[in-house]
Amino acid sequence: MTSLSNQKRLAAEVLGVGESRIWLDPEKLTDVANAITREDVRGLIKDGTVKHKQAQGISRGRARGNDAKRKKGHKTGQGTRKGAKNARSPKKQLWMRRIRAQRRTLRVLRDNNTLDRTTYRRMYRKAKGGEYRTVSVLSTQAEIAMATRRQK
Repeated sequence: MTSLSNQKRLAAEVLGVGESRIWLDPEKLTDVANAITREDVRGLIKDGTVKHKQAQGISRGRARGNDAKRKKGHKTGQGTRKGAKNARSPKKQLWMRRIRAQRRTLRVLRDNNTLDRTTYRRMYRKAKGGEYRTVSVLSTQAEIAMATRRQK
């Protein structure tokens, strides 16, 4: 059998792929050997004697599995982490999340008349100063503040 490297090269150029991705029909190798021009090769491509193989990719299967595990909290140990603790969840972001939740709660308490203006302002400033760790702590303090206020 003659070498078909020239036909493969022509087919690769016509199809715009690498030579390793060219498939030649083993049943019609004589037709391929007779094709010496680009036009001949185009005819073979049209007939289906010459085709190009699918490009080989990298499977995402393992990555998807690992992502599913991470969603459940697995594979997130110390050996996996890169960057400092605060690089993964910056202090500022944690603070913003906490203070916004607290201010939202304070507004709700003020709007439904659970807190009066002076208590609201005092608690707002304390929240800004970082006095309340969580919204639940703030709510408890608000209840105590209003209870003492009513007693007076």
